[in-house]
Amino acid sequence: MLRKLLILLFMPLLAACATGSTLSGSNLPTGAAAYGVLSSPEAMSVPSEYRISPFDQLSVNVFQEPDLSTPSNAPLQVDASGNINMPLLGTVSAGGMTTAQLGSFIAARLANRYLKNPQVTVAVASTAPEKVTVQGEVTQPGVYDIKGKTTLLQAIALARGETRLAATNEVAVFRTINGQRLGALFNLDEIRRGNAADTALMSNDIVIVGHSRSKEAWQNFLSVNPMMGVFRAVTGIAQ
Repeated sequence: MLRKLLILLFMPLLAACATGSTLSGSNLPTGAAAYGVLSSPEAMSVPSEYRISPFDQLSVNVFQEPDLSTPSNAPLQVDASGNINMPLLGTVSAGGMTTAQLGSFIAARLANRYLKNPQVTVAVASTAPEKVTVQGEVTQPGVYDIKGKTTLLQAIALARGETRLAATNEVAVFRTINGQRLGALFNLDEIRRGNAADTALMSNDIVIVGHSRSKEAWQNFLSVNPMMGVFRAVTGIAQ
């Protein structure tokens, strides 16, 4: 009887304090629609050729022109803007090109002013590290390196798990595809129960774990109410 009385007294106060989470009004697709918006890497079409990205390292060889070629132990790094710096040519935009396209572009630039029929070969010496950003109600927000297939739960684990105030039923994932930013909400509770798929992430995805206003109100209530110990003991509700 006392348990029911305490619940009747206190729960309306908590409900009046706050409901929902910081992501409740985002209008992002949820449930099955979320998985349709952010298809896993396996479900997406894979480009037939690799496109050069910022921070890749490139090897450029100009046939019989060692002074214009990059040493094998010192590849050219693509900067944050997608550019490389070539002898004679200066700044060359490489981002978004295939190695064949960049080779042809460099050859045309050299032929225009310096060489006759230059033969240019470009190779990717190493690719930029893949990263995901995890923000919001996680223990250690930050940018994390990923290798190979990484799922949403694994990304949360990299950030040392969610906090006690996390809205685990509303976790947003944002992804940029062909210049368009897409987003969707996923339910960690359903994923952990096996009722929903653990969606695969891609490099440069951003994960944001929502903040639960109701959990915050409950924690604030417990921290200031002198009867919190009695209430928890009687009702059996954990802190």
